[in-house]
Amino acid sequence: MQFEPVIGLEVHVQLDTETKIFCSCSTGFGASPNAHTCPVCTGMPGVLPVLNHRAVTYAIRTGLATSCKVAKESRFDRKNYFYPDLPKGYQITQYAAPIAEHGHLNIELADGSEKTIGITRIHMEEDAGKLIHDPDRPTSMVDLNRAGIPLVEIVSEPDMRTPEEAGAYLRKLHAIVRYIGVCNGNMEEGSFRCDANISLRPKGREEFGTRTELKNLNSFRNVEKAIAYEIQRQTYVLEEGGEVIQETRLWDTTNNRTISMRSKEEAHDYRYFPEPDLVPLIVDETWLEQVRQSLPELPDGKRQRFMEEYTMTAYDATQLTSSIPLADFFEQTAGKLKDTKLAANWIMGPVLALLKEQNTTITDLPMTADRLAQLLKLMETGRINANAAKTIFDRMVTTDEEPGKILEEMGLEQVSDQGELEGIVAEIIGANPAEVAAYQGGKTKLMGFFMGQIMKKSRGKADPAIVTQILKEKLNEKP
Repeated sequence: MQFEPVIGLEVHVQLDTETKIFCSCSTGFGASPNAHTCPVCTGMPGVLPVLNHRAVTYAIRTGLATSCKVAKESRFDRKNYFYPDLPKGYQITQYAAPIAEHGHLNIELADGSEKTIGITRIHMEEDAGKLIHDPDRPTSMVDLNRAGIPLVEIVSEPDMRTPEEAGAYLRKLHAIVRYIGVCNGNMEEGSFRCDANISLRPKGREEFGTRTELKNLNSFRNVEKAIAYEIQRQTYVLEEGGEVIQETRLWDTTNNRTISMRSKEEAHDYRYFPEPDLVPLIVDETWLEQVRQSLPELPDGKRQRFMEEYTMTAYDATQLTSSIPLADFFEQTAGKLKDTKLAANWIMGPVLALLKEQNTTITDLPMTADRLAQLLKLMETGRINANAAKTIFDRMVTTDEEPGKILEEMGLEQVSDQGELEGIVAEIIGANPAEVAAYQGGKTKLMGFFMGQIMKKSRGKADPAIVTQILKEKLNEKP
């Protein structure tokens, strides 16, 4: 029997506010344990929560950016369960009346097609604290700095069928929340994390199978690997005549497998009931319109505009619009050039390679878009070739010097004089008669050898286009 995977994702997004959702404690990451706490977020008796206005605005913004319908009235509830890092013994969340529902995202598949993934709901809630396990003793400690940080949980429809689709959905959502400025997207710090629900059903059947939940996946790659493993595990269980147990499982990154954590709770196990200390949340049309007007150009719109305005491929547009700072850097560079393709190639090539090597982002690049445009302008006008440009680029990112100054100092101006280049070509051809004979005998790949010798002779300054033309003429001359 063949089985079809059914996948849904629950994404927890930490809202990038300065203070927590129900108190004025800082949300800053990396402070000493329990430094950012107060009687409210530590659950002391008699305290009252006060809702963070900016957190609500960010939740509305998230709903609008994912094509959700924002509720005019939503309510908070108490989700009751005991866990050491939950000081009140319950979590304030939204259950019966979330702030946004019925949205969708379009994802791009490997074959170039698109698929729509539904979004069931977006609800606001407070984060729990964090347990720190002592590696040397059977002891765990509680850090409540994270308790009370505002979250939105984005719950998808079970519309995904492969790990790759889940990864594409997660990447798209990650780009959106960063674009609209509601989350820094730092997965290592837990600002953007994911739970995945996976079940299998016989192909052709509408009824869902028993699902398992994978908790707290904090990288795109781990999401895809964990889902792939869980599909394989459940397939084996069913093919052997067993039954999949509804449970929560964890991804073991060391052994690349999922392991059982606990049996899966149902909604009634949490004993949800209305939060008595918070009034209903009302979002009027004025507030909603203000948030709508504040939305920036979203990734899909920017990607489409780049393809049309700069005549680029979907792949190039996707790469260059992966973040607002990167897209802005490209447009600032391209705006000063006639050849915008040159700007795209350099940013996706040497620039992104440098960022990857230094494990940093475009905002930390030690070079402005204006400086890069100056360098590429030297290429565009024929003053330097690609080799010289790379030499100048490597120096610019360490010294912050102007490219024109480096060009003059290092003597890298391109040699484009026809007569001078013909002399160099003739010299190289004369010094390599065996290679010339082989080329004329059909080994045309030797063109690369001749080009290398000429560039070496000219110290990398020869104009490749002119050299190629001269070489072809000379090499094709009959002896």
